Amino acid sequence: MVIAAFLLIILALIGAPLFTVIAAGGIVASFSADISPDILIIEMHRLSASPNMLAIPLFTFAGVMMSSGGAPQRLVSFYRAAFGWMPGGFAIVAIGSCAFFTTFSGASGVTILALGGLLYPILKNEGYKEKFTLGLLTTSGSLGLLFPPSLAIIIYAIISGVSIEQIFLAGIVPGVLLMVMLAIYSMVHGTKNHIVRHGFDLKILFTAIKDSIWDLFLPFGVVIGIFGGFVSIMEAATVTAAYIIILEVLVYKTINLKKQFVFLLVETCVLFGSLLAILMVALGLTNLMIDAELPMKMLQAIEKHISSPLQFLMLLNLFLLLVGAMMDIFSAIIVVVPLILPIALLYGIDPVHLGIIFLANLEIGYSTPPVGINLFIASQRFGKNVVTLFKSTLPYLLIMFLWLLMVTYIPELSLWWKQDS
Repeated sequence: MVIAAFLLIILALIGAPLFTVIAAGGIVASFSADISPDILIIEMHRLSASPNMLAIPLFTFAGVMMSSGGAPQRLVSFYRAAFGWMPGGFAIVAIGSCAFFTTFSGASGVTILALGGLLYPILKNEGYKEKFTLGLLTTSGSLGLLFPPSLAIIIYAIISGVSIEQIFLAGIVPGVLLMVMLAIYSMVHGTKNHIVRHGFDLKILFTAIKDSIWDLFLPFGVVIGIFGGFVSIMEAATVTAAYIIILEVLVYKTINLKKQFVFLLVETCVLFGSLLAILMVALGLTNLMIDAELPMKMLQAIEKHISSPLQFLMLLNLFLLLVGAMMDIFSAIIVVVPLILPIALLYGIDPVHLGIIFLANLEIGYSTPPVGINLFIASQRFGKNVVTLFKSTLPYLLIMFLWLLMVTYIPELSLWWKQDS
């Protein structure tokens, strides 16, 4: 068993597909525990039968369509017209654009690739220092993960069994808080370095709103539709995908379905297929761990050293920061959440609050070595080495760590909607 586990770790380190390593781990674990490996297939079927799973490929398709249809350029134009007059205005433009785009693309890397090349030269020409610009664009790639309809939130809800609507609500205030903190830092940087501000022009703003109004309407439509009780998550995903097709094909006419539909569909299938493969095998392995009472054994070990929820949360953050630095966000949710959720419940941690803590840690992990995906994608996009990018992200990571402490120890930030109910 130990030798098999060691070999699987070696395979993962040398770049074997993660789903094959997890699947092999599940088979090894089933035989070592004298449990039929059929449980892996049963869990795969249960996942594929979940109605909420249909929302993921539809939202993914919408993000791919937006990326190819010119939405990044329209959003940048709007944010520039609205906030370019402020100190550090274009940095705030970058923050807002990246957060908006990540919410619908569902992937931090897609945001850096789609918006990085557009924003990097503009920020440099505006007078922002290269270190500031690289750090901003690298860390901003993961903004928006806490806003509906983020795929990370949907997957956490499916795995943990909490209400998707509740965790959508829980992510709004922490997500906005982080954007405000980063915006304040950008304003200080812009003032300190005498970045030239653009005069506010109402005519330009109206033009930008006119050009991007249908893009800007989308998140409000999704939120109103879901929380107003007009549509379910699955229906919201269907309407969003149809809306984006109409928008890009008929309104903006930036996509030719006859020529591009197959390529857009292939890109969506690759993104969703890779996620689905990991989801299926990881849930089977997780179920085996639960049958083997691994969470209870972990709890017994933790209880010997941890006596309060405060201490548990401190240990949890350290553990999750480590996980975020070693695994991508979707794999981490699938593998780790079922293990820590029962322990957190016994310490009185609300599962919705736990979800926001979990995602906040992994949002930071996107930019943390050794496997911070943002660092490697930004390295390819901007032609800089990972060490340079990591040094550039340090001020932003410090802000995010402060934000993480606030989100962790002020549960009202996540559970504000419960206070009024």
